[in-house]
Amino acid sequence: MTAGPNSLPFHGAPPRPPAVTRGAPHLRAAMSLRRALGIVVLALTPCLVMALYNSGQQANAAMARLGLAGLPGWRGAVLGALGIGHDPASLWDSLWHGALYLLPILAVSLAVGAFWERLFATLRRRPLRDGLIVTALVFTLVLPPAAPLWQVALGMSFGIVIGKEIFGGTGKNVLNPALVGLAFLYFGYPTEMAGHPLWTEVAGYRGSAVFGAVAAGGMEALAQAGVTWWRAFLGLTQGTLGETSTLACLLGGTVLIATRVASWRIVAGVLLGMIGAALAFNALGGGAGPIFALPWYWHLTLGGFAFGMVFLATDPVSAAMTDTGRWVYGLLIGVVTVLVRVANPVHPDGVMLAVLFANISAPLIDYLVVWANIRRRARRDA
Repeated sequence: MTAGPNSLPFHGAPPRPPAVTRGAPHLRAAMSLRRALGIVVLALTPCLVMALYNSGQQANAAMARLGLAGLPGWRGAVLGALGIGHDPASLWDSLWHGALYLLPILAVSLAVGAFWERLFATLRRRPLRDGLIVTALVFTLVLPPAAPLWQVALGMSFGIVIGKEIFGGTGKNVLNPALVGLAFLYFGYPTEMAGHPLWTEVAGYRGSAVFGAVAAGGMEALAQAGVTWWRAFLGLTQGTLGETSTLACLLGGTVLIATRVASWRIVAGVLLGMIGAALAFNALGGGAGPIFALPWYWHLTLGGFAFGMVFLATDPVSAAMTDTGRWVYGLLIGVVTVLVRVANPVHPDGVMLAVLFANISAPLIDYLVVWANIRRRARRDA
């Protein structure tokens, strides 16, 4: 080979450099995936604690109203063997009773999710990716306390396989996998997933989730049930395991925003969209249902709005990526949530449907934002 005037003779493999830089030139991300997931788990801790306490306290309170001295079934046997009572005023009794609802659901979610992720990792000949623990925790917290374990396994399977793995796994999913699994259960088993026994599994007790009561009887139903705004804000009401406490969700959201794991623009957009839509329906007056007149501050505390705003809408994989797009994405979730709550009596909460709809719209939102920026710069430079 003939060397040119500005080149060196080259024969075979190029020589290795005499030294490799080991200092500042190597750039590393300050936030790894594992660290971000650990922060999400930390942010979910208040909701987990509240899920343990509130689900057990609601069950103990129902037993007290019915005058039951013991609980039938395996839960009653476990509590009896441990010497745990059923006093609704006891923090200890409520936490233990609640643990017998939450822990089996979480264990099944983790086991089923681990099976599918291991299977796909083996078939693709790739190492396991992080993310299962967060998906399992979120899926557990959006379920009713007494959800049948076979439905938990089915919903988790659908969420992991259809919601994540068919797209390529962690970081490539278009939809939130926990919500995909929840949507499958709600549409596949609507009666089982919305039945009264799931909220408080005590024989003879017919209490319902708070938002379902509002959808059926308006604010009068809340007054009759003794539910005040502060009780709803603290989460001392019936509902899913981890969505009842707005306070716990806001504490977790503070952690996510302070560490920049979640986008404050999305959270603010969801809140502003909800407030604007609620005020608009309030101004219309009357309407086809009692939720037309529901004030925005009640929308904030009822159902899964706060949990969806903080933990579901801010999923960095399925949310919008551009700053302007995040505002639009959040506003869309807030508006659609209230719209579904007002117009859809079958599924009055609306948060799940709103977030899934926004997940689907996120790529289009980002595309339109980028296209608008290109057009604006083209006109500026013309």
